[in-house]
Order: sequence, then C-alpha cells, then structure tokens
Amino acid sequence: MTKLFVRGSIAALLACTSNVAMAQAVVQPDQPEQPESFAGGEDIVVTAQKREQRIQDVPLTVTAVTGARMAELGVNSLTEVAMYVPGLRIQEQSANNPGFVIRGITSDNGSSQQGARVTLYYNGIDISRSRGAYQDLYDLERIEVVKGPQATLFGTASAVGAVSIISARPVAGTSGGITASYGNYDRTQVSGFLNAGNDVLSGRLAFAYKYRDGYVRNIAGDPKIANQNQGRVNQDDLNGQDQRGIRGSLRFVPSDSVTADLVLTYDGQRNPGTAFKSRAFAPTGGQTGDYGYAELSGSPFSKEVLGDRKLGLKRNVYDANLTIAIDVAPGVTFTTVNGYRRFDANEVFDADGGPAWYLEFAEDAKGDQWSHEGRFNFTGDKLRASFGWNAFFENGYQRVPFSTEEGTYIACSVAGAYAPVRAALTAAGVPTGPGCVAPNGTIPAAALATRLLSAGRLTQQAYSSEFTNFGRNNTYSVFADATWMPIPALEITAGARVLIEDRKSGYSSVQPNSVLLAGLGINTSLLGTANTGGRKFEAQRSFAALLPRFNVLYRIGDGVNVYGTVSKGRRSPVVQLAAAAAVGGAVPNLQIVPEEVVWNYEGGIKGSIGAFTGSLGVFYQQYDGFQFSVTTGATTTVESANAKNLGVEAEGNLRLGRMVSLFGSFAYIDGKLNDDPAFGVYSGNRFRLQPEITASGGINVNVPLNDSVSLYAVPSATYQSKVFFELPNSEAISQGGYTLVNVRAGVEFAQGRYRIGGFARNLTKERYLIDAGNTGGGFGVPTYIAGEPRFYGVEIGAKF
Repeated sequence: MTKLFVRGSIAALLACTSNVAMAQAVVQPDQPEQPESFAGGEDIVVTAQKREQRIQDVPLTVTAVTGARMAELGVNSLTEVAMYVPGLRIQEQSANNPGFVIRGITSDNGSSQQGARVTLYYNGIDISRSRGAYQDLYDLERIEVVKGPQATLFGTASAVGAVSIISARPVAGTSGGITASYGNYDRTQVSGFLNAGNDVLSGRLAFAYKYRDGYVRNIAGDPKIANQNQGRVNQDDLNGQDQRGIRGSLRFVPSDSVTADLVLTYDGQRNPGTAFKSRAFAPTGGQTGDYGYAELSGSPFSKEVLGDRKLGLKRNVYDANLTIAIDVAPGVTFTTVNGYRRFDANEVFDADGGPAWYLEFAEDAKGDQWSHEGRFNFTGDKLRASFGWNAFFENGYQRVPFSTEEGTYIACSVAGAYAPVRAALTAAGVPTGPGCVAPNGTIPAAALATRLLSAGRLTQQAYSSEFTNFGRNNTYSVFADATWMPIPALEITAGARVLIEDRKSGYSSVQPNSVLLAGLGINTSLLGTANTGGRKFEAQRSFAALLPRFNVLYRIGDGVNVYGTVSKGRRSPVVQLAAAAAVGGAVPNLQIVPEEVVWNYEGGIKGSIGAFTGSLGVFYQQYDGFQFSVTTGATTTVESANAKNLGVEAEGNLRLGRMVSLFGSFAYIDGKLNDDPAFGVYSGNRFRLQPEITASGGINVNVPLNDSVSLYAVPSATYQSKVFFELPNSEAISQGGYTLVNVRAGVEFAQGRYRIGGFARNLTKERYLIDAGNTGGGFGVPTYIAGEPRFYGVEIGAKF
C-alpha cells in the first residue's frame, strides 16, 4: 500500500508542477544564504568547537558538507557522502550493521559490551552504538566530520574523530519543498519539508521514504526453482531498500536571550536480506561468482527461532532532543543538550551464503541511551573559554539465535573439531566440507549424514541455540577549554576532559548438546560453546581517564590560516564476558581488554587564494593497545597490539567564473599494526576497511539560458585503492582499487524554484565488493557482498 501511494505521488508530480519544492537542491529558501567561498563554494559556518566559526578559523581538520552540496552531488546516504570526504569511509552492509571509519579506525562491532571508537552525533547527542547509529539523511543543515581525537568537544567515544549530523531547524515564515525520483530496480525516493511560524514559535516537519528492489537476484524466491527449498518460504531479492523517516522540530524564542529547540525523529527499515554470497557453496546451476545470483533461503524454522519468516531487517529508531541556549550575561552563554534514543532491530541472515540449511542466524539488538550535557561559553577580546559536564547512560543487549540441521552442519563444516566425523562420512560416500552442496544446488549431505550418524533412525534433526551479551555503560565527565589570543593573528588553545566510566557486562546462552554427536558419545553443543542454560553472568568494572588537547592557529595572510594540534584519544577498556565449560556446568569467562590510547599529531593550512579555496593537513598517530575483533565460529574476542598511522588529507574548490566550479579531495592513509613478531599473523597488517589512497572530484556547471531558465550538470567520480576487509590481512578477503562515476543533469525553472532532471550512479557499471569474510568467515567459509550496480532515473523538485 505504501509503495503504491508513493508511486502515485510521483506520477502526480510528473503530471503537473505545483507549489512544492526541491529541498536541499539549492540553499533552502528558509535557511540563511551563506557567502561564497570555502570548500565547496560557500563560506561555511560550523560548530565543531561548540561555537559558531568559519570553517577556516577552526584549528582542526574539519570537513563540512551542506544539504545543498549533498543535493548537487545526488547523495543522500552516509555511505555516499563519505566517498567525497577525505579520511572518512562508511560501509553500509545493512542499516543494522554500518561500519564507520575515520583515518583507518573502524567502529562497527555490535556487541553491547564494547564501546565505539568513532563518535556519531545527531543534533549534539552521541548515537554511536552501531546498531542504533544509522541515520537517514534528509532536510539537513550540514554534516561536519571532525578528524583526530576531540575529547573536550565530543567526549564519549571520539577516540579518532566524530561525524556530526545537524538537521535543519525551524525559522520564521512559511516555506516548504519536496523532491521525488524514480529509476531502475523500482528505485523510488520522496523527501520534503514544511516550515511555518513566527519569530517566537516556529515548527518544521520533514520526511523521507526510500524504496528499491534488491539488485542481487535470489532464486530461492523463484517458484520455478523448488529444488531444495526444504519447505522454506520464497525469499525476496537481496540488497534492496525499504525505509522511512519523519522528523518534527519546534523552535521557541521567548526573548532575544533564550532559544529552545525540540527535535523528535523516527527512522525505520523493512529491508530485504543481505546478499552474503559464498564462493564455496553453489546455488542451483553451480554459479559461484561474487556478482551472480544467489540462493539464500534461511531456515524452515526462521519464524520460530530467528524471529521472521524471511531474510531481512526490521528496525525502528526513536530519538528525542531538547537543546536550550541562554545568554546569561554579555559574552557568556549557557547551553544544555539533552537526548533520548531507543532502537530495536532484528535482522535474519543466511551466513553460509548458499542453499544449505547450515549457518542461519539472526541478530536481535535493543538499546536505550540517555544523555545530558551542560556547557558555559565565554567570549572576550583576548580570551575565549568553555567548561561543562556530561552524563551518558546506555543499556542494551545483542541476542544471536542460530538454526541449522545437525547432519548438514557436521558434514558442511570445515572445523578441525569435526574432522574425524567428516572423514567417516566421506568414507561412507557423503560429500563433506565445501562439497556438501552439489553443483545443481542439492544438499546430499542433509539426509545422508543425519541417517548415518543416527544409525538410520533420523533423516532430519533440527538444532537451535542462542547467546546474548548485555551492556550497561555509564559515563560521567567534566571538561574545560581556553583559547588565548595574545595578538589578533594568533590563537592558542588548551583543554582537557576528565571522565569516569562504570561498565557492566552480562552474558547468557542456551546451547544444547547435539543429538547426533551424543549418539557418538560426544557431549557438546554443536557450536562448541558453553551452555549457561539461560543463566546470566555479570561483571562490572570502573575506569577513569584524563584526555587533553592542544591547538594553535596562526593567520599568515588575508583568508589563509595554518594550524597545529596535539591530542589524546582513548577507546574504553572492554569488560569482555562470556562463558566457559567446566565440570558441573558453565562458569564465567572474563577478560578485561586494556584501554586503547592514541596520541595524534597534525598540522595543516586552510583558506582561500583568489578563486581557490581548500585545505591541506598532515597527521601522525601512535596507538598503544590498538583493539581489534577476531571472530572464530560463534565467538568474537578482542585482541590488541601497537600500531601507527601516517596520513595526508586535502580538499579544494576552484571557481572558473560564475557558471563553472571544480571540486576535489584526496587522502593518503598508511595505517597499520607495528611490524613486530610478538603480534604473530597480525604483524605489519594494514587497518581493515581503509584504502591507502582515496580521491574524489567533479565539475559543477550551471548555465543560465535566460532570467528564469538554466541548465545544470554535476558529473563526479570517486576512487579508492585496495582494501582489506579483515585482520589478519588476506588476499582472498580484499578488494582491489576501483572508480565510481556519477552524474546529475537537468533544467531549473523560475530562478531555481522548479527542477527536472536525471541521474546515474556507477555509470560505468563497475563491479566491486563492499565486504568480505563476515560471519561465514568465522566458520571457515567466507562470504562476499557485491556493491551497487548502475542506478539511473529521473528526478523532479520544487520549492515555495
């Protein structure tokens, strides 16, 4: 019903142009116009240091992307935006499992026991918990990407930097807009806003809906191929999209000295399954390439065990934010930012990447987050200062249910623990290991192995289990910053945050013994993990830290500044709790993973010279106790080593007259673990998910035909070099360098009030992987996720 309504809306918009708008396609009419220049044709004002500053006056490496620039590029997701930001990568395996990477440091673990390393902020509130972090992008003022540790600015998780999403706020007056597009794969997108109010009270309602069929064909959903569905339901095509979001905002300005903003947001997904594709287990027909069709059908007991009949994601996120700013005295402002965020998500996935009922999992994650911050800012002729406090409370869990057929699991497994059993099955003529799935998609091992291992009593033995990790993390901190300006050209800043953490971890499992293995005298769970029988183990620890930063900014000329910074970042220690088997039952297995500490040193230059604006920065980072996750079977542990990171980041914009501008970015990041035999197979490995070189560039053309009509075109391209998806690095779990070409072009009418045009993403149909290894890799059968194919379509918009 929703999809039909959206299609009907687009048809109506195409049939007649009315007073509806193209939000974000240009600087929105109800947002203040910004003077031209810095990094994208605008003199952008940011709040990276918790006060309004021109971006070139901030003594940090900062990239800002406005809503207008996003619309020009035709990007509206975190992954797409990151391709144009040096030093930032965002891997969207699914909305439930994003990976945020700043300067080679990845934050993507779903465990409730671990803290984040990359802070994601939404309207000033930390939303970094990965399963609740994904945020759709619509009706935004801007996105700020602050690189390097920023403890006094973004305190709870900013070990290496922060991504700050700032939504458009209500303003006085009446305005609105809508954009709509339709393309191949039934790609349907609609977004818009309506703003109304006066100088005292104003409101804004914004929304977005995105739908797209899956671009990886799933033949398990084809009724003509009923070969080995084993009674399971037909499945949808994979890597599709079905998401919606709505945001309501109120601004109350009772006097010139008080401003209060209330923002309420809902974000939801009903996406089909992720295309984990195996090179070992062939679908019907025998095609095992990374970019062909798949046959992922989950478990016959998906509804009962995994929570849903079909592969896919059901996710809901609710967010509330109240920000109040008060001018308490001349030059003194008090700001309080308060937030609540709740998420619940269940994702069902086929981890083996093939047609066998082998590794069928789900991830059921829920969490609540409360946050409060108070900050005083003082501005004087020679001194600026701020001090404040922050409290952050988080409570959540990650439950992972598992379903398989025992004979299939034992026969298909490549685990050394089952090698003697597999050898006996092979001798009896049962295909095992990667050969357990025949080229025609049949699974001869399914009935044969179960019959043999049960001495002919059974032809199928269902198995299910689950484990759950819990996390309650409370953080309290105080912070202060001071900037001294001895002369107008020089600013010297020093600050620190003192924090105390209270981290409580829990773990429980239901891991029954295998029926088939018990018949062989082997009493163990099928995954080999300890069974607490649902009993919850708990462990609690407290930690404290002092995190300083030092910055210098010097104005060497009109519009050109140089800066330097030294800062300390930290990822919290991990109270890693699981269970171990012992005589008499399971016992707690506790490991305290030490904190990860990074010292960051960087310097750069930013500003404008004539028609060119841009920035260049160089950084060096030294890590002590660099944390990384290692997954073996159903168990994920955290290990640590020392590491270093050297990098260069640059971006710029060149105006060639009024109609044409060039833009580009570049980053070289050489992040790797130290070359030390003590680190074993990890010695000298590159950071996962981080290319050594990334670059982007494009041309923005706008040619007026007369006073009311103009042509626009924005071709652009992004490049990234080879990337490893896991530690230890492996050629089999990597992706070579590739280039993606995108373009938008069309016609604007009535001085930009209306627009109609077309778009193409991945114009050259480049084939690439967005991830490899995954859960299947922990069982010795890695899977591969193909990136997006060529998308193209038409778009319209208007504003009033």
